[in-house]
Amino acid sequence: MQAPLKKAVLVGIQLPKISSFELQASLDELTRLVTTLGYTVIGQVTQKRSSDRSASILGDGKLKELAQWTNGSGEIAAVVDRKLSKAAEKWKQEKEHDLDEDTLLNSDQERRLELETDEDLENDSQPQSSIPADKIGAADIVIVDTDLSPSQIRNLESATGVTVLDRTGVIIEIFSRHARTRAARLQVEIARLTYVAPRLRETGGGEDRGGGGVGGKGAGESALELDKRKIRDRIKELKIELASIGNEHEVRRARRQQEISVALVGYTNAGKSSLMRAMTGSEVLVADKLFATLDTTIRPLHPETRPKVLLSDTVGFIKKLPHDLVASFKSTLDEALNASLLLFVVDSSDPSFRSQLEVTQKVLGEVGANETPSLLVLNKRDRLTPEHAQELKTEYPDAIMISTRDKDDLKHLRDKIMSYFETDMQDEDIFVPYTAKGIIGEIRGKMKVLSESYDEKGVNLRVRSHVETITNLKKKIATNKP
Repeated sequence: MQAPLKKAVLVGIQLPKISSFELQASLDELTRLVTTLGYTVIGQVTQKRSSDRSASILGDGKLKELAQWTNGSGEIAAVVDRKLSKAAEKWKQEKEHDLDEDTLLNSDQERRLELETDEDLENDSQPQSSIPADKIGAADIVIVDTDLSPSQIRNLESATGVTVLDRTGVIIEIFSRHARTRAARLQVEIARLTYVAPRLRETGGGEDRGGGGVGGKGAGESALELDKRKIRDRIKELKIELASIGNEHEVRRARRQQEISVALVGYTNAGKSSLMRAMTGSEVLVADKLFATLDTTIRPLHPETRPKVLLSDTVGFIKKLPHDLVASFKSTLDEALNASLLLFVVDSSDPSFRSQLEVTQKVLGEVGANETPSLLVLNKRDRLTPEHAQELKTEYPDAIMISTRDKDDLKHLRDKIMSYFETDMQDEDIFVPYTAKGIIGEIRGKMKVLSESYDEKGVNLRVRSHVETITNLKKKIATNKP
């Protein structure tokens, strides 16, 4: 029997430069991320804040509202006190005895007024959002649509009584589940450990230190310090292992250097894998989930073209993609960096595709692939109304509008790709003597043969290809002469 899905409540913070539309769009995207992770979203808590750096990220009123979703206390418990020496304990007792109760009360009130901004007071003075009776205490996890510090996570978990994840934690968890190849698993593990290391917390009172130094002198390392050192050592090992795989990828890439390559790039769930499958006839994973593809897949166009064109499917992008993940997936993005042509694939039925395209271009710029020639592909046109489709054609006159379910659209895209490469090609007459071994096969594999004729000495071919490819072939023919 399948276990029931965990129920999640989302938290969104609207900072001064964030519009209500942008906040909701980000929460909608987070909802899809959380659903991909296997949770059910049952509610949202949002608040306008001047900053996202406060101890609990929310004001007191909103924190109590959030706690209602999880049946938490709504209060942040004090950090575990360190054990005091006898002298310090005696001083503390004497100090507390000397303080008047009224003085303590006034001090607490003043401190509270200093901590709360005018905006937070305004928000917290408003009535709490009504939560459906059947949703009170129903949430099993809280997910915040921003990056949290270790102390913010601890404070929120203390107030809500459930596990708290931030946006980066959700993305890394999805990556961990979807990575299939050895390289992808290594890359995800490096990113995960880099994320986890600063979020480790002391579990004891800080006394569990082993003997340190030669002869056992010194305090030694705490359990927390030992854990952090183990993580650093593990990351180092993983990077060495990944570097060896990277060398293998470089060798394979060098073998493909003379072949034309096209990389599909774009936002996650834009339809890249569906397009890859339709254009190459390969069994590429297609799923209506974010980050369904994490590994680079390379296949030739099918039916095979002359010259051969390789198509590669790359990892999708997303807003607020953690920089550690961008860095760890550099080998995947290198396919885009080394491609002859980029196809920017967008879901044209998504109202936010323009900002998604901007995110893709920005990330590719970070790895130096922004100077590679590109074509814009407006995918999923079958979901558009005729009026909307016409508007997009006017806005993007050079874009190619397709549906992966329409064979005519796919043929049009294929012809567009081939015509793009043929603009840099030239036609040339080549004579191949019968004594030249393997040359005819290489010509048919790398060039487009326009015509051919035979005589008693060899084959006359009219070919279309790049100048460099033709020059290299002529050199081979010259060295093959008896």
